[in-house]
Amino acid sequence: MLRVFWCILSRDITLALRRRTDVLTTLFFFVIVVSLFPLGVGTEPALLRELGPGVVWVAALLASLLALERLFAADYLDGTLEQMLLAGQPLSLLILAKVLAHWVLTGLPLVFIAPLMAIQYGLDKAAIWVMMASLAMGTPVLSLLGAFGAALTLGLRGGGILLSLLILPLYVPVLVYGAGAVSVSVIEIADTKPYFSLLGAFLLAALVLAPPASAAALRISME
Repeated sequence: MLRVFWCILSRDITLALRRRTDVLTTLFFFVIVVSLFPLGVGTEPALLRELGPGVVWVAALLASLLALERLFAADYLDGTLEQMLLAGQPLSLLILAKVLAHWVLTGLPLVFIAPLMAIQYGLDKAAIWVMMASLAMGTPVLSLLGAFGAALTLGLRGGGILLSLLILPLYVPVLVYGAGAVSVSVIEIADTKPYFSLLGAFLLAALVLAPPASAAALRISME
């Protein structure tokens, strides 16, 4: 099973790296959104420090959503997904490998780019570390929840719009507590542990529930 997991993971990463424009589009979208926002609200340091965490997290959420429609689409069109369903391997495990590949290509780069974006908003070193930690815990949840929506809307006309409508409400708690952890870290007396505890709970619940739910949605979409 581990060999199958690694095979799917390495295959998806290799194929994505051959289409670098898809990966770079997500990163450029994140950078552009975060960079342009100060031009619209002004350059007052106090205002930027207050808005920065929310802006970075919203941009990360939208960047993750931008790549979700392609999660199963290519395998669906060339018949690979149908072969996965007939392979006799646990479909949840295969989906988890694809989700991990999606996060490595879209979520993980955002974690390392975020400090550069945070500097624009005048966040101190402690807040930047909290931002990186919250993104590292929160973006996998976005990928796991997004996989369920991508599986449910697979093959539908206008699936991208429907995917956004289905998944965005599920993203709200992750957005609130992820950005909230960074916001309270700016206040030295505030404690970020409750926020990270909830993000950890979201991540654990998503790891347990999202792959089986996505597998069931894929079977429904393929019928």
